[in-house]
Amino acid sequence: MQYINHYASPLGGITLGSDGEALLGLWFDGQKYFPDILPKEWKSAELPIFQQTKRWLDIYFGGDIPRYTPPLRMHGSAFRQCVWKALLEIPYGQTVTYGEIAGRVVKGYGLGNMSAQAVGGAVGHNAISIIIPCHRVVGANGSLTGYAGGITKKVGLLKLEKANMDKLFVPKEGTAL
Repeated sequence: MQYINHYASPLGGITLGSDGEALLGLWFDGQKYFPDILPKEWKSAELPIFQQTKRWLDIYFGGDIPRYTPPLRMHGSAFRQCVWKALLEIPYGQTVTYGEIAGRVVKGYGLGNMSAQAVGGAVGHNAISIIIPCHRVVGANGSLTGYAGGITKKVGLLKLEKANMDKLFVPKEGTAL
């Protein structure tokens, strides 16, 4: 059985998904791919994993850096999991490009060459947003592109983290809008 719960964030509602032991998903309500890993049958419940995750979110949205990570269970291909593990290494308040993530994955996980676009596909399908910080990934030219939760939420998360936004911009058209 899989379970869901809800969290009211300053940026909008969030749905949490779990198998009862680990967090499977954290999605802004209505975001792209929302929630594509949950089965048709699930139960709403208040579980310890949801309480842990909500404490983490309270700390994060309070402007502090959470000092723990709730148990996570990432479902995806080996490639996607490598990318998501690389996302976990991006420091709070900093950004990296899709190309930089590709380089880290190639170097750190012994994979062959890959494109920034391939990394973008994996980043976009991250089911545990915010905790696995896909919002910290930007285009090589500084474009705030590719966030499944929407550009407004990506900007909000980066501003909350006091990321340097000087060279970042919202594209006029594209995947972020």
